[in-house]
Amino acid sequence: MTLQKIQRAIVFTTSLIIASGLNAQKLKKGYPIKDRLISYKQITLTTDTSQLTEAERKCIVHLIKAAQHADNIFWMQTYMKKEDALKGIKDPDLKQFIKINYGPWDRLNNDAPFLDGIGSKTKGVNFYPDGFDPDQVMEDMKFRVFDPYTVVYYFNPKDAEKYQKMGQMPPPRERFPSLDGKEIEIESYSMVYQNELIPLTEELRAASEAIQDEDPDFAEYLTQRIDGLFTNDYVMSDISWLNLNSHLDIIIGPIENYEDKLTGSKTSFEAYVLVRDREWGKKLEKYVALLPQLQAGLPVEEKYKPELGANSVTEKEEPTTDEDGNIIEEGVEAVSEIIEIEGFPPVEKPEKPMSQLAVFDAIYYAGDCNSGSKTIAVNLPNHEVIQEYFGTRRSQLKNTMKAKFDEIVIPISQKVIHPSQRKKINFNSFFSNVMFHEVAHGLGIKNVIENPNQTVREALGATYSAIEECKADVLGLYMVTKLIDMKELDGDLEDYYVTFVASVYRSVRFGASSAHGKANMITYNTLIKSGCLENTSKGIKVDIPKMRTAIEGLAAELLHLQGDGDLAGVEKMLSERGKIGESLKAQLDILNAANIPVDIVFDQGIHTLGLDKYAEESE
Repeated sequence: MTLQKIQRAIVFTTSLIIASGLNAQKLKKGYPIKDRLISYKQITLTTDTSQLTEAERKCIVHLIKAAQHADNIFWMQTYMKKEDALKGIKDPDLKQFIKINYGPWDRLNNDAPFLDGIGSKTKGVNFYPDGFDPDQVMEDMKFRVFDPYTVVYYFNPKDAEKYQKMGQMPPPRERFPSLDGKEIEIESYSMVYQNELIPLTEELRAASEAIQDEDPDFAEYLTQRIDGLFTNDYVMSDISWLNLNSHLDIIIGPIENYEDKLTGSKTSFEAYVLVRDREWGKKLEKYVALLPQLQAGLPVEEKYKPELGANSVTEKEEPTTDEDGNIIEEGVEAVSEIIEIEGFPPVEKPEKPMSQLAVFDAIYYAGDCNSGSKTIAVNLPNHEVIQEYFGTRRSQLKNTMKAKFDEIVIPISQKVIHPSQRKKINFNSFFSNVMFHEVAHGLGIKNVIENPNQTVREALGATYSAIEECKADVLGLYMVTKLIDMKELDGDLEDYYVTFVASVYRSVRFGASSAHGKANMITYNTLIKSGCLENTSKGIKVDIPKMRTAIEGLAAELLHLQGDGDLAGVEKMLSERGKIGESLKAQLDILNAANIPVDIVFDQGIHTLGLDKYAEESE
């Protein structure tokens, strides 16, 4: 098969947002686009390039180019091709705002449409056909239709005619009946997005070749990731990634499910290009060893806190010896166990989880993580089986985190925190709170207690992301509290609590369309109701003992909801506490009036890093 035939035009969708979007070129009358642009502070993403070798510089150029193709795929998933979305847009402010939001919906204003002719954003974006009803999928077909790496269509016989006219074969799709009589088709990401995946993987291969001699493990990971992108199976590359301790890194592929607000199952493409900060990373190593102890101490019944690291292989027993030390009986060698779980490849269990706490400078963001609010820490892989047996890596993106702290958290604290507690807000506390948020994703239950074959993610569906982010916030602070009690964490508890509250105001401003925004609304409303946030004329004052009690109570509540797979309970929590009340709105108005940024955008790329020479050489 020729490359020309492989790179065929394949995306035919019935989504109305595509059809209407091509004609939408004008700003909706009265939409305050200049004010919305001011709400983003531009920062430069860079690192100390003097610490990079020649091979690393060449590798980075190819990693960034690969990330740009992942970015293009995310445009297609959430709206349409980037070039089509920007076609005919002459106003530079409007064009920039569309780029920030990856489409015509204001992500930090509850996805409000800002272009003429554009309606509300559909919950399933381009993962599903317009009007798709998940309840009409037959039970025994759900595991295929809701596969995280497929696009769903309604079968249309006329599609075959379109391909015939182009002299091409129709794409390979699986077809299923549904309860409402419609025929459903699914097509794998590797086929739907192959026009971008082919050059993306070519860049990853070039990056692998550039770094092969200096870091063969990283080079091997890149080739495994290429295989995953074509097979839609990322298990082996995820496991290899957990083993890495490379100076350079890239997270790339369909990863998070935030964009799918219909079922919460489809994953979006994104990429981070990273440079490891080994010095900061060494400071965090001791916390990984404390995770089993922290899990065991969670404020819930035993069944809601399964033992971490219980997957170790049987250790070799010591041989029996006589009085003179002579061996009477040889020791028994460890028996390797194979993970045998349906839908998971047979892989040997590791001797112990490979969990990491790592610190990086982010030098490029693309796709989902670059849309709207920018991610400052990442806990991956998301696969529940990998998390249980192999662990996760909690990556702290220190340069991005510091930018948000300086440009957003500190100015917020000057407006809403009581003067007597403002001095308690510091970057070390902010960094630790964010770090333990990521650690906390690994705590608690992954499968529903009464139905072990169902994951919590499956049980909670589209509500999962918000409640999981809330759990991570609250358990992260709970862990900070316990570590200070254990004298394993430096600083004063008040520093961490007051810094946390200031950061809650930061994240609430992301709006109800953001999982992180909803999560922080739940936390804020719980803290207000518990009486630990006193709203004085000079700002919010945090009652530390009351907040400690409130955090423990909310942690238990969230762990119970997840462990029980209690969808009705989660929906009740979101409807009652996942919203902005009058008091909070008044405080947010103060922040907006002060023109404090809501989030950041990046000056980033090959030129920003001063690597143009290497880009030219790679052409």
